[in-house]
Amino acid sequence: MSDPLLSVRELKRHYPVRSGILKRKTGAVRAVDGVSFELRQGETLAIVGESGCGKSTLAETVIGLDEPTAGEVVFDGASLAGGVDKSFRRRVQMVFQDPFSTLNERMTVGRLVAEPLVIHDEREDDRAAYVRELLETVGLDPVRHYDAFPHELSGGQRQRVGIARALVLDPDLLVLDEPVSALDVSVRAGILELLRELQAERGLTYLLISHDVSVVRQVADRVAVMYLGEFVELGELAGVLDDPAHPYTEALLSSVPRVRAEPAPDERIRLPGSPPDPADPPDGCRFHPRCHLRERLDDDAAARCVADEPTLTERGDGGDPRQSGDGRTVACHFRPADE
Repeated sequence: MSDPLLSVRELKRHYPVRSGILKRKTGAVRAVDGVSFELRQGETLAIVGESGCGKSTLAETVIGLDEPTAGEVVFDGASLAGGVDKSFRRRVQMVFQDPFSTLNERMTVGRLVAEPLVIHDEREDDRAAYVRELLETVGLDPVRHYDAFPHELSGGQRQRVGIARALVLDPDLLVLDEPVSALDVSVRAGILELLRELQAERGLTYLLISHDVSVVRQVADRVAVMYLGEFVELGELAGVLDDPAHPYTEALLSSVPRVRAEPAPDERIRLPGSPPDPADPPDGCRFHPRCHLRERLDDDAAARCVADEPTLTERGDGGDPRQSGDGRTVACHFRPADE
């Protein structure tokens, strides 16, 4: 098996909480709190979870837009502990959720897509022709759209511009932060199909951030489920989504509408309350205050959920939480083994 393109090891990103007149540090928001995973060339890993679980912070920290508090990011065998350089910026690009807010409305599409080439001083001789070719690749008109401004485009067209801009330096890894959540349902399918085609043609690697399980099903190879700054389940797409092991994954998937041939009783698992404050997470398992499985345990077993924090453990025999093979890892005291 080839070495991973990206390795994330016990990554943490904490934001200080300050109070009082002197603004002394009194705590920390644990947005990302000890996350590990590997990502191989040509693969798509999706990170899913509720809003505020730390997905986007994780993505921004991985690509150097935010500085980690602890842990390590290794890209293509090189540690990023000393910060990212121009070579890394070239090889890793991001596609943002809202294409309109990330595109300079005073610049034409041609200038927007060409800007990374200008910054990296590349393709000066054939820059305009190359940009037009790339616009056509992402499904835009290379003549009409080249001189258009962002406000003249639809939401789907603006996202295609964002994708073209991310591709212009021929990167290896794209971080997709909710890439279709701001688009109409009718437009999403076209963007997702484009992403699949680009990955197949260019051998791209994707780190996908999404709360939409239907999007994840169409794009991902593996899924990591995130709750309150930590991964609670990590594994192959079909295993995690069709046979969830962690109680939080079960609850997350139960909220997804399904088409049924016959009416069925309400199977949704309703989580009580909101996720706990990331500045003051619960002791033990962070999910235990909302866990439907814990409610069915006897007192001694339930006490373990409150006292001991579970770690990601491979189902069956234990293993490396950064695994990327067929094994699945689950952070639950009572769901580590195959059932």
